[in-house]
Amino acid sequence: MSIAKKLVGQTAAYGLSSIVGRALNYLLVPLYTGVFAPAEYGVVTKLYAIVAFLNIVYTYGMETAFFRYANKPGVDRRELYHKVQTLVLTTSLLFTAIMVLFSAPIATALDYPGREKYIIWLAITMAVDAISAIPFARLRLENKAVRFAVIRLTNIFLVIGGNLFFLLFCRHVYEGKYLTELRPMVEAIYDPELGVGYIFLVNMVANLLFIPMLWREFSDFRFKLDFTEMRPMLVYAFPILIMGLAGATNEMLSRLMLEDWLPENFYPGVSNEDALGIFGANYKLAIMMSLMIQAFRYSAEPFFFSQSQDKNSPATFAVVMRWFVIVCALAYLGISANLDLFQYFLGQKAYRTGMEVVPLLLLAYLFNGVYYNLTVWFKLTDKTQYGTYITIFGAIVTVVANFLLIPVLGYMGSAIAAFLCYFSMSVVCYAIGQKYFPVPYPLKAIFGYLLLASVLIWLANAFEMENFWLRQVYHFALCGVFLAVVWIVEKPMQRQINR
Repeated sequence: MSIAKKLVGQTAAYGLSSIVGRALNYLLVPLYTGVFAPAEYGVVTKLYAIVAFLNIVYTYGMETAFFRYANKPGVDRRELYHKVQTLVLTTSLLFTAIMVLFSAPIATALDYPGREKYIIWLAITMAVDAISAIPFARLRLENKAVRFAVIRLTNIFLVIGGNLFFLLFCRHVYEGKYLTELRPMVEAIYDPELGVGYIFLVNMVANLLFIPMLWREFSDFRFKLDFTEMRPMLVYAFPILIMGLAGATNEMLSRLMLEDWLPENFYPGVSNEDALGIFGANYKLAIMMSLMIQAFRYSAEPFFFSQSQDKNSPATFAVVMRWFVIVCALAYLGISANLDLFQYFLGQKAYRTGMEVVPLLLLAYLFNGVYYNLTVWFKLTDKTQYGTYITIFGAIVTVVANFLLIPVLGYMGSAIAAFLCYFSMSVVCYAIGQKYFPVPYPLKAIFGYLLLASVLIWLANAFEMENFWLRQVYHFALCGVFLAVVWIVEKPMQRQINR
C-alpha cells in the first residue's frame, strides 16, 4: 500500500497544477461566453480542436518513449535527454516555420481570411509546448512534482491575468465604464477589433515564459542530433503518434465537424456557427473530468513503468483502477447532479441550452480514463501497435457515430458518439490485455459504482424542487449517499488488504 500511497501523493501534487490550476482557468469561461457571441466563440473552439491534433504531431510520442527508455537498465538518462530534446527541438522549429510561412493560405482555407495572426501565434505556442514537453517529462521522471506544479500554476495564472487584463479591464476602460483617465494609455495597447485573438495572444506569451522558468533544464541541454541512434525510440514512438492522432479524432472530431454535419436550422433561431460555440462551451464543463485524468496521467505513466518488474504489479494496478473509478464516479455524480450551479459558468443564457450533453460527456471522459489505465499492458510489454489498432478502431466508431447521429440528434449525437468511442475502446483493450498481461480488475465494483452514480443522477433530475437551497441540499445529500456506500463497501476490503 505504500506504493499506492506514493502514487496518490504524486497525483495530488500534479493535480495542484492540472486540476486546481485549470479549475481557476475555467473561471475564464463566463468571461469568454459573456464577452463573445456563440459564433465568435466557435472560432476558438474550432482552432483549438485543430491545435489538439497538431500538438500530437509536434511531440510524435517522444515523451512516452523518453519515459520507457529512461527506465531501461544501464541507460544514461542525461545523454538520452540531450538526444530526445534535440530531435523534438529541431522538428518543432521546422513545423512552426512552415506554418508561419503559409499562415495566410491556412487562415483562408479555414474560412478565417485576414486572421493569419491567429495561425502564427498558435504555431509559436505549439512550438514552445513541444520543446518544453521533454524538460517537463524530466521533472516527472526525477519526481520533482512540486517544481512541476509551481511552473504549471505560474503559467495558468499568467493566462488568467492576461485574459482579465485585456478582455475585462482594457475593454471596460476603452468603453469608458471606469478609469476614463487611463483610456489614452489603454488605446496604445488594446485593439477592440482583435476580439478572440487576445485568447491566442495571451496563451502564446504565457507559454513563451516557460523557457525562463525551465531555464535550469534548458541550460543543461546539449545539442546532439543523431537520427541513427534514435531510430529504436522513433519506432517505439510511431504507434503512439498514430494512437495520439486517432485519440484526438475521438475527442475533437465533433468540434471540427459539427458545424458542417449539422443540418441548417436544426436548432430554431440558432446558426450552425452558434451551435458550435454552444457545444464548445458546454464541453468545457465536461473537461473537468478530463483534467482529473490528466493529473492522474502525469504521475501514473512513470509509476506504471517503475512497477513493471514487480511481481505484484498486476494486483497494484487493479487497486489503482478501483480507486480511480471511485473518484471519477464521484466527480461524474457531483457535476451532473449540480448543473444548476455550474450553468452560471456559461455566461450568456444562449450557451445554457446545450447543458444536456454534459453528463454523457463526463461519462465518456471517465471511460477514457479507464482506457488509459488499461493501456498499461501494451506499454509494459512493448506491444504499442495494439494501442494504435484500438485507437484507430475508436476513431472509426467516432467518425461513423458522429456522421449518423449529428444530423438526427445534433450535439447530443456528438456526446453519444464520444461515449460509444471510449466505452468500446475500453472493452476491446481489456479483452486483449487479459491475454498478454492479466490484471485482476474488479469489474463488479467498477460497474456497480458507475451504476450507483447514474441512478443518483437520475434521482437528482427526477424530482424538481422550486426552492433553490432545498434543491442543493438534496443534490449534495445524494453525493453523501454515494460516499456512504463507498465507505461501507471499501472499509472491510481495506482491512483485508492490510492483513
